[in-house]
Amino acid sequence: MEIMLMQARIKNPAMLIPEAMGPLQALAALIRNSPVPQKTIGLCHLRASQINGCAVCLDLHRRHMKGDETEERLFALPAWRDAPFFTDSERAALGLTESLTRLSESEDRVPDAVWNEAARHFDERELASLVIAITTINTFNRINVATRQVAGAQPWEK
Repeated sequence: MEIMLMQARIKNPAMLIPEAMGPLQALAALIRNSPVPQKTIGLCHLRASQINGCAVCLDLHRRHMKGDETEERLFALPAWRDAPFFTDSERAALGLTESLTRLSESEDRVPDAVWNEAARHFDERELASLVIAITTINTFNRINVATRQVAGAQPWEK
């Protein structure tokens, strides 16, 4: 199997505009200190990154979750609705993740049923944390996908 050499279109925008890195890092820190379990946040990050096709975030979050998640759950994540490996609260968070990530795919962008299911499992502060975590990963996904950043080549990880 031949490995394709990949190249970003431009340097990472957060590196080209250093003023952007502080707010992005602040959001990342906020998410790390979220009242929502980090395993749940990690699943949401992976699922949004799968939907958005962001290899950078898939690689990064898979490595961060490596010791905390089973391969069974990670492999089944795209089919979370049909896999028995996820808790009801994780399912609610994943449903919210998919709705917030696929806003343009539905006239009722975040259906009441999806929101209400999440609200059954998370209080207002936790819901706010989930919304911030999901929108933040979508921001990172869009930056990376638009500029074709290469997985494993992030300058902040060196």
